[in-house]
Amino acid sequence: MKKLLFLLCTMCTLAASAQTFRLSLKQPGNDARTIDLKADGQHLVAADGQKLPLDITVARTVLQGGSSQLTLTIHARERAYYNIGVTLPTEFRTDDCDFYLPGFWYHKNLRSPREAPSFHTSRSWNVREDRLSSPLTAVYDATTKRGISVLRQLPAQGGDCLTTHSEGEVILAGRTTVGFVGFDGESGKAKLTFGFPYEETPRRYIRKLTLAPAITAFARMDDGETQILSWLVRTCEAEDFGTFVSSTWQHCVDRLAPKPLKPRYTPNQVKEQLANYFRMAYVDRYDIKYHSGHTLRCDDCKPFPSAQLGFCGRTILNAFNALEWGEQTGEKLFVDQAHAILASYLAHGLTEGGYFKDELRLDQPLPADRDIVHSIRQQSEGVYAVFHYLNYERRHGRQHRDWEQALRRLLDRMLQLQKPDGSFPRKYRDDHTDVDASGGSTPSATSTLVMAYKYFKDKRYLEAAKRTVDYLETHIIAPSDYFSSTLDANCEDKEAAISAVTATYYLAMVTKKAERQHYIDLCRRATYFACTWYYLWDVPFAQGQMLGDLGFQSRGWGNVSVENNHVDVFIFELAHIARWLSAQTGEQRFALLAELAESSMNQLLPTPQRLCGIGVPGFYPEVVQHTTWDYGRNGKGFYNDIFAPGWTIASLWELYSPRRTADFLEMK
Repeated sequence: MKKLLFLLCTMCTLAASAQTFRLSLKQPGNDARTIDLKADGQHLVAADGQKLPLDITVARTVLQGGSSQLTLTIHARERAYYNIGVTLPTEFRTDDCDFYLPGFWYHKNLRSPREAPSFHTSRSWNVREDRLSSPLTAVYDATTKRGISVLRQLPAQGGDCLTTHSEGEVILAGRTTVGFVGFDGESGKAKLTFGFPYEETPRRYIRKLTLAPAITAFARMDDGETQILSWLVRTCEAEDFGTFVSSTWQHCVDRLAPKPLKPRYTPNQVKEQLANYFRMAYVDRYDIKYHSGHTLRCDDCKPFPSAQLGFCGRTILNAFNALEWGEQTGEKLFVDQAHAILASYLAHGLTEGGYFKDELRLDQPLPADRDIVHSIRQQSEGVYAVFHYLNYERRHGRQHRDWEQALRRLLDRMLQLQKPDGSFPRKYRDDHTDVDASGGSTPSATSTLVMAYKYFKDKRYLEAAKRTVDYLETHIIAPSDYFSSTLDANCEDKEAAISAVTATYYLAMVTKKAERQHYIDLCRRATYFACTWYYLWDVPFAQGQMLGDLGFQSRGWGNVSVENNHVDVFIFELAHIARWLSAQTGEQRFALLAELAESSMNQLLPTPQRLCGIGVPGFYPEVVQHTTWDYGRNGKGFYNDIFAPGWTIASLWELYSPRRTADFLEMK
C-alpha cells in the first residue's frame, strides 16, 4: 500500500510539473495582449520569441508528503502592467470530479441556481482569493480516489487597493496581495488554475444571486522591481470527497498556521456590552413582547415591528439570555422583560396546532394559523431556548407546568411529522402538509429531541433523535452534502454542517460504548466539513475600507454559504463541541479552531468609545462584507445597511457561555 501511495504521489507530482503559464500585459488605453510562455531552463519566455518587459524564473521544490512548491520570481526590466496565470492539468475526467474552494465551492455547486457560481452556468471559474476561507483550489477524482490541491503561500504582509472600475480590464490604483484560484473543466479533463493579481471569470458574483461581467486586474511593476509568488501543490489519496476535504483542511491549518489573536475583551466584558441590546431593542407595544432582532438599520438600530422566533431573531433565546444576565447582575429590568417575553409567547405565540408562530409582522393583521409556514429549524430553535429556560428555572426552584405542557404537545406533534426515513420536512404548515419536503434541515430537530429526552425522561424522543441521525448519516454526512439549513438560501452552507455537528454531539453525550463512539465518529466527520467554512488567514483591505481601518482580522470567522459570500459570527455551540471533540479524538486542530473563534469574534463589538460602524453600542454587526460581494449596499470593508443583530448576540452569548449545553446534557 505504501508503495502504491508513493507511486501515485510521484505520478501526480510529475503531472504538477507540467504546468502551463500565460502572461497578460496591459498598455494603458489598449486592450491587453496575452502571451503563452514556455520554459527556457529556469526562465519563462514568450513562446513566439518576442521580448518581454519582465524576466520570469520558475523554481520547483519537492517537499515531503506528496507536495511540491512552485515559485515564480518576476523582475521588471521596464514599467509593465501584468497579470500572470498558471494552469495545472490533470488526467481526471471533469464528470468524475468534485471541486473544492473552501467556503465557496463544494462538489459542483449544483444546489445553487444559475444566478450563483455553479456548474449550471460554467464548468470553469476563477475567483479572488479573499472569497475563500483558505486561498486554495482543489479537485478530487472519485474514480481514481486521488486529489490535488494548490495553496497560495501568503506574503508576510497583506494589502489591497481600491479600483476605479469593477469589470473588464482594470489597472490597479495601488498595491494588492490578492491573487486568484479556480479550475477549468471545459475540455473534459480537470485543470486547476491560479495566478496573480486577481481575476474573476467567466462572471463575478457581486450579490445574492447576481452575476456580473468578468474582471481581470493588472498590477504595475516599475523598472528594477521584483515580485515573488509561491504556491504549494499537494497530492493525496482519499476514499471519498469528504475524506479529501478533511485532509486538505488539515493541510491548510498546518501550512497557514493561524495563531489566536489577543482578545480585545474578556467574555464578561463582551456580555456587558451586548446587554445594551436587551435594554434598547425591547418592544412591548404588541401582544407578543420581543427584542427586535432583524431588519434593523445599522445607523440607528431602531426596533422593527417583526418578531422572529429563531433564525435571525432568536427572540426566546435572547429572552433567556437577558433573564440569566439580569439575575447574575441584579438588573431587574432585564428579568422582568424576559419573563414578559416568555409569557407573551405562551399566551399568544402558539398556533392551534401547538407550534410556535415562527415570524410575526406585528404592525399588520396576523395570518390565520392555517396560513403560517413553519420551518423545522425555527421550531427547534424555539424549543431549544425554552428548555434552557425551564432547566434554569428548575435549578432555581421554580417550575412552569404550563410551558412543560405546551412543549409536550409541540414535541408530540413533531413526532408525527417525522418521515419514515427519519427526516423532517424543511418547511410545513400547521396541518403537516409539506411546503418544502427537503430533509436538509433534519439535524436541527435532533438536538431538540435529545433535550426533550433529557428533560422529560421519555425515550420516544431519544428514538426519534436516533432516527434523524440515521438519515443524516446516509444522506448528508456520507455524501458530504451539507445543505439547506439556512432559511434564506437552499444551497451548500456552513449552518448545515454545524447542525450535523451539533446533532451527532448531542447523541454522543447521551449514549454509551459502541453507540457513543459511532456518534463521535460521525461528529468528527461533520466537524471537519464545518471547519472548512472558517477563515484560516486574514484577508487584506484597502485604506478607506472601514474593516481594514479598524484592524479587522478575518481568521476565526466563517463564510456563510455558496450564495451568501460574507463572514459572520455564527458559531453558537460549535467552538465548545470542537474543543470537546479534540479531547475525544486527539485532533488538536479542532481545539485551535475554537481558540481562533473565541479570540477573534469579539473584534467588532460596538462600544461607546469604539462603535465599529454601528449606531448603538452592543448591537453586534451581522453582514461583514470582507470581499467584493454585498447584500446590496456598501461593498467590501463595510456592512450592509440593514442587519439582524438578534442572532449575532445569541451566537456570541453562547460562544462565551461554554458550559451551557454540557450542563443540560449532563443533568441527572
